[in-house]
Amino acid sequence: MKKPILLPAVLLAVMLVLPYAARAEQQPEMIAEKMAVKFSRGVANTFTSIVEIPKQTILTGRDMGGIGYVIGPLKGIGMTLYRGIIGVTEAVFFMVPQPGYYDPMIDPEFVWQGWEPKRDTTQISQEPAK
Repeated sequence: MKKPILLPAVLLAVMLVLPYAARAEQQPEMIAEKMAVKFSRGVANTFTSIVEIPKQTILTGRDMGGIGYVIGPLKGIGMTLYRGIIGVTEAVFFMVPQPGYYDPMIDPEFVWQGWEPKRDTTQISQEPAK
């Protein structure tokens, strides 16, 4: 009577303990590499944040038309301040594994990324004319 209960209990215990035993810790080289990437990303974003002004002008002009060339520089000034502050924060706190695990604090990660036009995700249904 004890054998049928003992085998499932042992299998359940092995299934619950095995993932913790198999989990490997991060290697120190990987941690140092991620810290270096976070530091260099912070320095790059700090010094290239000024590029947000023409970038936002072009992107907003493309998306909104003529009025975008008025609103774009204003968005660019805001994004310059935002990217600059985020860059300084990442450069100063590069040893702290936040957010996530040394993930970027801003998207796109660098100012030279994100120039692609927005994709239209709406479905155009083509119904036959009646």
